Amino acid sequence: MTESTQIGGITRRKVFYLPGYDPFHPRRYRELYRKEGAAQAALSGYALALQPKKAGGPYGWQVQAQIEGADVTADIEVLVWSDIVKGSMSETIPATYLQLFRTSWAYIGSGALFRLMRLRKGPMIAALYPIVFLLLQLALALALGWLGFALVAHYLHWATGLPVWGALTWGVLNWFRKKDNKVFAWYLMHDYAYSAQFKGANPPELEARMFDFGKQIQAALREDYDEVLVVGHSSGAHLGVSILADLLRQGGAGHGPDQGPKLSFLSLGQVVPMVSFLPDARRLRADLAFLSTQDQITWIDVTAPGDGCAFALCDPVSVSVTPPEGKRWPLVLSAAFTQTLTPGRWRELRRRWFRLHFQYLCAFDNLTGAPGEYDYFRITAGPQTLGARFKNRQPSKSRIEQTLNRYRTIA
Repeated sequence: MTESTQIGGITRRKVFYLPGYDPFHPRRYRELYRKEGAAQAALSGYALALQPKKAGGPYGWQVQAQIEGADVTADIEVLVWSDIVKGSMSETIPATYLQLFRTSWAYIGSGALFRLMRLRKGPMIAALYPIVFLLLQLALALALGWLGFALVAHYLHWATGLPVWGALTWGVLNWFRKKDNKVFAWYLMHDYAYSAQFKGANPPELEARMFDFGKQIQAALREDYDEVLVVGHSSGAHLGVSILADLLRQGGAGHGPDQGPKLSFLSLGQVVPMVSFLPDARRLRADLAFLSTQDQITWIDVTAPGDGCAFALCDPVSVSVTPPEGKRWPLVLSAAFTQTLTPGRWRELRRRWFRLHFQYLCAFDNLTGAPGEYDYFRITAGPQTLGARFKNRQPSKSRIEQTLNRYRTIA
């Protein structure tokens, strides 16, 4: 490792992108990086070019960048669990409505819903949205079914009308489900149900995949990189917490500049409390407490009040557990969409809730806005480690650190 590396300047980086609950092929993230990276490079005056991944293995790509007067190579891989997501979404209509009632009870019966509402209203509106929308769809389907039944019963016989009622109700609900790419109600229902099905504990198939992800990260830490950066977005943030906590407990990262790459963690648009506030999320709460005290890692948490799907500026550790002695992470920062996007761009995006949830991975066009330090492409392909880039930043003054979780026991 060179002297420039020790003070923060790097030439080779490994990036692991850990997506949230997303059923799409990982090429979606490559295309997003290509498009938005080119836009940010043009705005900021640096060079960024994508190339195919040179070796086999997990899905990824390579970035060649000239940023801040330095040439940097970044190998980016996606930690894929979209197959698990797809499997959890292949539910029948009755099963989805059963999920609705089970998930609602998981949050209401445990008291988690009312505690979460004291943090941020935005993500709770997002959580209630699929419940309300699916119930409205059910009511409309039943009403249309009843109308068909009434017409058939009037002109023919009530017994003949019953199958019509059932067929119309089912047909309307099936139509809503097929059109869900416009409203995302069914998708969000599956998302929340997946986290709540074991009251905050990870499903076995996800634990197995997380173990594999940890092995991939550990292998990269043995290679000739200056930094290994894990980026966890949305639900991927709390998965990243547990994966990295396991890795550090096992001694998977070096302790100094001569013991391998610097390990860094960037959590974006996190929804950690949606899981950590559930009664059986003991593993996650233990991992949050453990990771927050470690000096072998840099952990930066970036959210924005404009993102209604994230728990903006909520310290994921402090709101979930009693802060442990020696807590040092995460550094909670705001992407400040209203300042880092030009007024025109903000007006264009402000009501596109799901698009805003991905803005952290996109270009920011107001280069005079604050905080100017947040640039996803400088972080992933620039010459400074995550720790060096944010070394002098103070945490957001409007962050929430009050421990509001009723369940604070840890594994």
